[in-house]
This record gives sequence, structure tokens and C-alpha cells, in this order.
Amino acid sequence: MNVVIFADGDVGEKIVSYLISNYIDDLIMVITASENNISVLAKENEIETHVFYKEDKNFYERLPCDIDLGILAWWPHIITKKLIKSAKQGFINTHPSYLPFNRGKNYNFWALVEQVPFGVSIHFVDLSIDSGAILLQKKIPYDWTDNGESLYKKASSSMVDLFQLAYIKLKSGHTACKPQDISMGSFHQSSELEQASQINLEKQYRARDLLNLLRARTFSGHPSCWFVDDGSKYEVTIKIKKVAK
Repeated sequence: MNVVIFADGDVGEKIVSYLISNYIDDLIMVITASENNISVLAKENEIETHVFYKEDKNFYERLPCDIDLGILAWWPHIITKKLIKSAKQGFINTHPSYLPFNRGKNYNFWALVEQVPFGVSIHFVDLSIDSGAILLQKKIPYDWTDNGESLYKKASSSMVDLFQLAYIKLKSGHTACKPQDISMGSFHQSSELEQASQINLEKQYRARDLLNLLRARTFSGHPSCWFVDDGSKYEVTIKIKKVAK
């Protein structure tokens, strides 16, 4: 099976490492978003490797046409319609939400704000964003002690395990999948996050909603919920701990 993988981040690195360790003969090309650990790993194993640059308008046109399967492993960019159609079995994408909930960006934030099911999904890529038929998915439970950071970590860990199951399924020829009913879910763009994280000091909130908002944007090393008072901007984080009875 000829496989081209577009990989980024820790999840992309672990998936590429898994494929190299178990199915190296399948990999004909690795695409990365920068010169990073993934590109080093691929080159060390003598796999053709390329770095994608947004400025290169013809990048996708130069990729091989003889592709059985394409994989988007934590890939942050949109690929072309022509490339999607070039893969005989199609492209699969690793999306860290329980589709059709929270298609698009900032899945961990919106899962807590909207209080919807959370998990990880592997779906076939179509011409819309995160709307293709689902190959496999796993629900991840969460409670009051979770925040945006803990959901990110849970999704990252679970995605690697789910991918391994999905790849074995594809290798054995089982491509059965279920279509999404996107009317039941939600979609969010990255541009929504900052405004959604603002706390209006003059607005009334249900305590539950405010706590969910605060913990959704609590992620060490990242911006938090914020408010403005007397011309100054303040950020707020929160920690919720379960107390034993």
C-alpha cells in the first residue's frame, strides 16, 4: 500500500514513528510543516520527506499521483480537492473531537463551554471541513476537574491509540464507515476564540456557565479568559479539585 502522510506536532510524530516501526514499506513520502523531529525521523529511515510552505502555491501539484492512502496526522493546513481525489482509498484525518461535535478549531475549549460529548475521531476527508464519514471514533469522559489543557492531553494520547486500530482496519480492507449528521453537531473557527473568552463584568452569568468558560480556557502557557476594568486588561485561570467525601 502506497501511503503519503502529512504530519505535525507530537501526535503526528508518534503516528509516523508507529508506521515506521510497523509498516515502513507502506510509506512513500512524509510531509511536515517545518524542519522538525518528524522530518529528521523520516530522513533517518530514508523516506522521501518534504516541508510544506504556504507560499509554495504548486506544492501539492508536485506530489506523487500513485497514492493508495493519504493521512492527515494533526495536520494544520487544508489540502486541495485534486490531491484528495488522487488517493485510491482517499484521505483520512485525525480530528480531536467526538464528531460531529466541534468540527473546526479549539475543540477542547468548545467541548467544555458547550458541554457536549468529547472524544477523538478518524474520518475520511471530503471537500468540507471535518465533515467526512467516520471510520472510527472513541468517546472520552470528562468531569469538573478537567480543563482545556487536560482535554488536549487526553485527546492526544487517545488519538495515537485510535489511529493504530484504524490503520490495521484499513490494511485488512475494512473501510466501512458511517456518515456524519453535521446538523447535530457544531463548527467553530479560530477567530471565535478570543471574543468567546471575554468576561463582561456587567453581564449576568449562570455560575455553571462561567465556571465552564474559565476552565475551558485554562491551559498553562496559553492565554486565558480575560476582562477589562478601568482601562486595564486582566486574565483569569481556575483550578477545580474534587474533594473526597
